[in-house]
Amino acid sequence: MKKHKLGLLSRLLLGILCGMLLGSLGGLLHMQDNPVFVSMVRLFVTFTTLFSTFLNFIIPLLIISFVSIGLADLGKKANRLFGITLLLAYGSTVISGLLAFCAGKSILPNIISEITDNTADSTAFETLFTIEAEPVCGVMTALIFAFLLGLGIANSKGTTLLGCIRDLQDIITLALNKIIIPLIPFYIAGLFCKIAAEGELLSTIQVFIKLFVLILICQWIYIALQHLAASLICRDNKFKGIKNLAPAYFTALGTQSSASTIPVNLDCTKKNGVRNYIADFVIPLCATIHLAGDTICLVLGSMGIMLANGITPTLSMFVPFILMLGITMVAAPGVPGGGVMAALGLITSMLGFTEPMQQLIISLHFSQDSFGTACNISGDQAIAYIVDHFDRRAERK
Repeated sequence: MKKHKLGLLSRLLLGILCGMLLGSLGGLLHMQDNPVFVSMVRLFVTFTTLFSTFLNFIIPLLIISFVSIGLADLGKKANRLFGITLLLAYGSTVISGLLAFCAGKSILPNIISEITDNTADSTAFETLFTIEAEPVCGVMTALIFAFLLGLGIANSKGTTLLGCIRDLQDIITLALNKIIIPLIPFYIAGLFCKIAAEGELLSTIQVFIKLFVLILICQWIYIALQHLAASLICRDNKFKGIKNLAPAYFTALGTQSSASTIPVNLDCTKKNGVRNYIADFVIPLCATIHLAGDTICLVLGSMGIMLANGITPTLSMFVPFILMLGITMVAAPGVPGGGVMAALGLITSMLGFTEPMQQLIISLHFSQDSFGTACNISGDQAIAYIVDHFDRRAERK
């Protein structure tokens, strides 16, 4: 008899629920000073701290391996279609981030309030112990090194270094699939257990839900804007193809992976009149370089968490962050949550996120990742329309 395996989203929700229930025991049963309860919460806090240490250690290695391989692979596709697709994908990702910032700046201050309602002594829930594991290098050092390696490999004939970095990429992917992703629900459970025990559960959940809904609405609006842009550029109503996009959208919701959705999205794109060779080139390429949905989530999520912690997000802070996001998430792992894993270093170094803030953005992104992926692949089809239009026009000249 085949066992039913819970999906990642179900496990995340279960982790949040269990964490809230365990952390709330202190208030419900008046056990805030009970040594057993305090030790239980401290055990969870210790796990989340150790997990965060491991994440911070692996992030530079992830950036070096995935970004360098992504740039190396992209650099070898030097043709006209590639240039157009790359420009459209990066431009769409950056525009989505800037629009998300504008929406967040006008809406979030009115719906997000600073979390200040502690009712428990947070010092009682310190870690049992810590382990120091410094990353091999800083995030910006990793990015510059990845650019150097990627562009160098793309313009050289050697294959030895490329093979070594691919091996490193395989190791990091294995760590993501076998360690990080399976432990994420426990990590999130520990976060919400501590939040509930410290008396911040209600305000945190309110922030979480408001951000989730706003991100979802903005992603749907951006899908519509992308198809509107495609309709205007191609001088044809591309909204009529939305019905053929539905299978790819719902596949993305289920798999949480742009890479896993490629076969379905290819079929949907071809049914909407994009020529086969254009679809075969654009859709797989955009699956690794077009991450508008993730960008909307990360920008709005970061802004909301900053406001909840009494920090005012500014344009000068977010423009460089958005520009770097479009590059850093290139060839993000084809696993759920790959976008936030690749971007976490930037969030920490450029936005100044503390460990609790990092935990919140990871939790928000993982819970919203299905819809972000669906937004990504919907935009891939709009880009395919535009590339196909430019290619047809070039043929007529």
